[in-house]
Amino acid sequence: MFAFVVYGMIKGLPGGLLQERDKRAKWNGIPTLLQKLYESSHPNSDLSHAHTFLKLLLSQLSVEAMSFVTEDRKTAQESTFPNTYTFDLFGGVDLLVEILMRPTLTMQKKKPKSNLAARDDFVLFLFTLMTNKKTFLQTATLIEDILGVKKEMIQLEGIPNLSGLVQSFDQQQLANFCRILSVTISEPDVGNDDKHTLLAKNAQQKRNASPSRAEVNQVTLLSIPGFIERLCKLATRKVSEATGANFLQELEDWYTWLDNALVLDALMQMATEEPEQSSTESSDESSLATSPLRHRLPQSMKIVHEIMYKVEVLYVLCVLLMGRQRNQVHKMLAEFRLIPGLNNLFDKLIWRKYTVSNHVVHGQNENCDCSPEISFKIQFLRLLQSFSDHHENKYLLLNSQELNELSAISMKANIPEVEALVNTDRSLVCDGKKGLLTRLLTVMKREPPDSSFRFWQARAVESFLRGATSYADQMFLLKRGLLEHILFCIIDSGCTSRDVLQSYFDLLGELMKFNIDAFKRFNKYVNTPEKFQMFLTQINSSLVDSNMLVRCIVLSLDRFESQTEDVKVVEVLSECCLLSYMARVENRLSFLFRLVNIINVQTLTQENVSCLNTSLVILMLARRKAKLPFYLNALREKEYAEKYPGCLLNNFHNLLRFWQRHYLNKDKDSTCLENSSCIPFSYWKETVSVLLGSDRTSLCAIASYIDEPFMDLDRDLLED
Repeated sequence: MFAFVVYGMIKGLPGGLLQERDKRAKWNGIPTLLQKLYESSHPNSDLSHAHTFLKLLLSQLSVEAMSFVTEDRKTAQESTFPNTYTFDLFGGVDLLVEILMRPTLTMQKKKPKSNLAARDDFVLFLFTLMTNKKTFLQTATLIEDILGVKKEMIQLEGIPNLSGLVQSFDQQQLANFCRILSVTISEPDVGNDDKHTLLAKNAQQKRNASPSRAEVNQVTLLSIPGFIERLCKLATRKVSEATGANFLQELEDWYTWLDNALVLDALMQMATEEPEQSSTESSDESSLATSPLRHRLPQSMKIVHEIMYKVEVLYVLCVLLMGRQRNQVHKMLAEFRLIPGLNNLFDKLIWRKYTVSNHVVHGQNENCDCSPEISFKIQFLRLLQSFSDHHENKYLLLNSQELNELSAISMKANIPEVEALVNTDRSLVCDGKKGLLTRLLTVMKREPPDSSFRFWQARAVESFLRGATSYADQMFLLKRGLLEHILFCIIDSGCTSRDVLQSYFDLLGELMKFNIDAFKRFNKYVNTPEKFQMFLTQINSSLVDSNMLVRCIVLSLDRFESQTEDVKVVEVLSECCLLSYMARVENRLSFLFRLVNIINVQTLTQENVSCLNTSLVILMLARRKAKLPFYLNALREKEYAEKYPGCLLNNFHNLLRFWQRHYLNKDKDSTCLENSSCIPFSYWKETVSVLLGSDRTSLCAIASYIDEPFMDLDRDLLED
């Protein structure tokens, strides 16, 4: 194996010639050291000599390795990392793998694969080395690097005694292990926008009906006794706080260099090790107090270290919350009091009063190149979003007093309490004067206008409202000034970020839907024609971003128009500029034209499919009032006015055909449509069937409004 590399390139050369060539090529003696390492590492050899050569090689590579991990892990090249390049050129990697695995290797007739990531036996073997604390950190880092370039995801169930291995980890090791787990339980990024289309996703799901490797790995993890409980303890354990005038500057200085977890972990390991300590040494914070290097590491560094641990742990929990075992994970997170624990950390660690300056979060990408503290906040908000979204455990984000407030709101409005609220276990809710949701609202309103955190904050709060509309939940947030804050951000703050605006439009829609008090508050804030025009401008600037809000207004208007016996409703209907605007049929038609026109089957994604559903809502409400033919004829007239006869209606026809394929096989999506619109899904299906009817004499069929020469322009778009 390795002999082919070393002896084929080195052994045949006279010593003097090799030394001369070494000097001219500036190999720094690495080929000679590799040859000596090979000769001294045979079974039954005196391994002390091999250890000596390993240390000499390490000294040649260590400086480049430190540079490598602090410079975005560039590919090793002769010009930038000469020693590393030479080491690899002369088979150093293969030799080390052979030495490492020698006790487990059987005779191999074939030459081993040179790509370490392709060798499953080697990858699985590395996990066995994690039982030794002295080699754990280096092994974990190597595994993480290999999995990062491995084409196929490994199966966790193939790791020998995985359950025992994980249970043997102390908390620090478990947090590091989460870095590896994050690669094994996340669906791989396809990296191509075309693959993100719903058409492509549906086709892929047909090809891969069985659970993915990531899903199988999630099940494997959940079967490990105590795993989730330990992650909850890691996520919620407290760290000592630093004080002093120079804390901020010190923290930012560390951020500029300690951007790589390997560097930080290595230094923390040095700080917590005692020369004579055994491999069972505790990694708790208390061990830092007796460390000889403790005073060489600033307190801020230890805080950053803990934050980085929590980022990895929260990411793993977030992925598990979004998986197929969501209900099982939810039950365990509630039982182990994750939410109350995070609530207790909120002010002191998660959202401390200061803000690191000049932070930038790259849109919605959770893998952005951010400081640990920014990543921590984003992962925290993503976890809250996943935890609250369409799940009754969302009320654990409140404390007992806030739950009582919800009950009082329902009683005052003479409506029954939501069943999930009644069933909430009060022993598992937040402690203290404020629950986690209320704390989040407080910092959300204080966030600077240009802060990218606003996107994630709005998403987290919106998830609390999503699902079946709850009047009490809406009023709880309205009483805390959320609507006015959102309108300020949309109208008055000068915000131009499409991501942030979209998140605020979606949140505003959930907050106002079917709530007459919210529309009254809206009219009070938007009290001038200039403000209302600015609001409309923001909506119209991107319907993909604002269509959920448009849907909310249309649905709410329809309900309010059926409640004319209520004096309050009649008053708001007559006074609210927003409801009056949407009541004009020409405005609803204008939205319908654009919603149908900005999407087609090939460009439908999870993000813009809502435009199709919003257009359907407009037509379903029209059908209820026997106005569907009027709307379809208006679409036809629009086509001819734009001199594109058949284009709009054929496109809409294809979209509805796709809708049938997409939604009639997805229980979750159909439930979401029904809950969010309060329109039975049976009526959605029925309306689509009517619109797609083939009878050209039907005034409710799209086909009746397309002239024969322009019929079925894109008939084959959905063909497999």
